[in-house]
Amino acid sequence: MAAASRGGMAASFPAMAPAAPAIPYLLWLAAAFAAPLATVLLLALQEGGDVFTPLSLSPSAAQFTEILGDGYYRRVMADTLLMAAGVTLAAALLGYPLALWLVRLPPRWRPLGFACILVPLLTNVVVRSLGIILLLAPGGIVSGVAQALGFGRVNLLFGWFAVGLSLLQVFLPYMVLALYDVLEGRDRRLAEAAAGLGAGPALQFLRVTLPLSLGGLRAGLVVTFLMASTAYVSATLVGGKKVQVSGMVVLKEGLELLNHPLAAAMAVLMLAASVLATLAIGKAVGFFTPWLAQRPPRAPRRLPPPLPPHLRAPLVALAEAAGPWLGRLLLGLALALLLFPLLLVVVASVNDTPQATVAGFQGFTWRWYAMIFEDTRYLADAWTSLQLALAAALIALALALPASFALARGRWRGQEQLGALMLLPLALPGIAIGLGMLRLLQWFNALPPFLGILAVHVVLIAPFMLAMLRASVAGLDRAQEEAAGGLGAAPWRVLWRITLPQLAPAIAVAGLLGFLLSFGEVTVTAFLTTARMQTLPVRIYAEASFSLQNTVNAVSTLIILVTVALLLLINRVMPLDRAWRR
Repeated sequence: MAAASRGGMAASFPAMAPAAPAIPYLLWLAAAFAAPLATVLLLALQEGGDVFTPLSLSPSAAQFTEILGDGYYRRVMADTLLMAAGVTLAAALLGYPLALWLVRLPPRWRPLGFACILVPLLTNVVVRSLGIILLLAPGGIVSGVAQALGFGRVNLLFGWFAVGLSLLQVFLPYMVLALYDVLEGRDRRLAEAAAGLGAGPALQFLRVTLPLSLGGLRAGLVVTFLMASTAYVSATLVGGKKVQVSGMVVLKEGLELLNHPLAAAMAVLMLAASVLATLAIGKAVGFFTPWLAQRPPRAPRRLPPPLPPHLRAPLVALAEAAGPWLGRLLLGLALALLLFPLLLVVVASVNDTPQATVAGFQGFTWRWYAMIFEDTRYLADAWTSLQLALAAALIALALALPASFALARGRWRGQEQLGALMLLPLALPGIAIGLGMLRLLQWFNALPPFLGILAVHVVLIAPFMLAMLRASVAGLDRAQEEAAGGLGAAPWRVLWRITLPQLAPAIAVAGLLGFLLSFGEVTVTAFLTTARMQTLPVRIYAEASFSLQNTVNAVSTLIILVTVALLLLINRVMPLDRAWRR
């Protein structure tokens, strides 16, 4: 029995150093993540912008000087950061009621609640942006409500509000899931004690729930800001030519003008600005959460003076009266924002109108679906996406599963730092990875584009799988493995007959989620596809940007239905709330 548990991982990976199972994962990370980022940094330090100019090892600040000295580029960067800040704050405002609703749902209904979050999260960003277009278009729901209220016909498309709403719909699930993790684990007795002392729902939230969830809020703010500050797909579709964000500049300079150094410098500047902003977020939240620090603060926090009693009592009464209604209103808005645009896409897919953005229903027809199956381009691109997603999910599983054992059962110096490094692709913008891989593929042109896209997709989905599998491995019952080892079973037999069967549900769920994430990826893939090899999401993105034929909505509806079907399959294997918490 001692031999079975020696070194923490010996029962599963004999004769290996504790960190050895993580080496393949780290090597892939170095080749498909560190190398593209290093390439982007090298490009940003070049003097000239000609794509055929040999790279120089003498660093130059010419590209940064050009960007920072141009008022247009400065304005685009400032507008992008301000929009990202607004989206992040709005996500926090809508995320709390939604996360609290998930926590309070009865266990039998919680998987359905998670489906409301995961279906939008795992659906292609282009599909969700199309739903926002239908929502805000002239003749759409918002315009109809405005007319009913006497404001006349309104068109909110092609402006900052539309782009911000689209990004909020895309990134709100990340905030909700970050908050859910901490809210689900909090001690419920504290809220009960506050209620017993006379605190109403509003004071319970402000004095108990909010302080205890600031750790999750910090994570949600950081992730949302990083993603919103580098997004460009939604801005391209919903903002039209009136809205320019930094990601669109990187895409135009890198793909259309072939000015890779300038595109790389813009990506580096935005990355630096985003990192500084997230550090500021962490510092601000850390100021109010000294209990989360590993060491006590050097000086006591200076608390604001209490309100006078004649002001405090009316404010508390107002908060208790309005708080529950405000929470219900924000919850309804959050659910509507997540789900209603997808429903509009489904309805538009059978609308008898040639334009994908026409919100008014003209009549029922199936012809857009017939055109999909008659067009060999859609079928070929769908087949490419299917192959890519399957290969990426299988390779990511092969890399993440051993690495999860190394992190969950190994004990060595620097283990937590290595674990954070392995999750780094979640925190850095994919647009920089896409630009770097594009240049690498140009240098190593013998490498097929499919393999370059596959390498990046594995990097993008493997951290999600690693986080899920690491928690699952840590929760395994070691008694059965130790008993089998004590009865003389070889370590490989213990792994095959005992450990992997226990992990089978988690492996299946991680694989399906990885497949969905890879199948719907477009932000990075748009940099790497070619005229001969294109994925289905990139095809939808291109057609939504130019042709706007209603077949776009039909394809998007099929993607939504596939996502729902796979989530139902996941729920049969493991309830969705348990799957996420793993």
